[in-house]
Amino acid sequence: MLSKGAAMQYMFDKNAPKKPANLSINSDLLASSRNLKINLSATLEQALENRVRATLREQWLVENEKALSLCN
Repeated sequence: MLSKGAAMQYMFDKNAPKKPANLSINSDLLASSRNLKINLSATLEQALENRVRATLREQWLVENEKALSLCN
């Protein structure tokens, strides 16, 4: 079994350079997050990481459904 760190390397390179991106965000939510001093980049990266992990897991389960059912 892969460690959490090893599994994460397969999803994306955490050492890859940062790249600017244009986003549209609800203005009230943006104002609230700024007032609370929430780091938008870090929050978005964590949310995307979680979503990518979940989506890759779902895809893997679909792709391996037959093999898993045969093992069970």
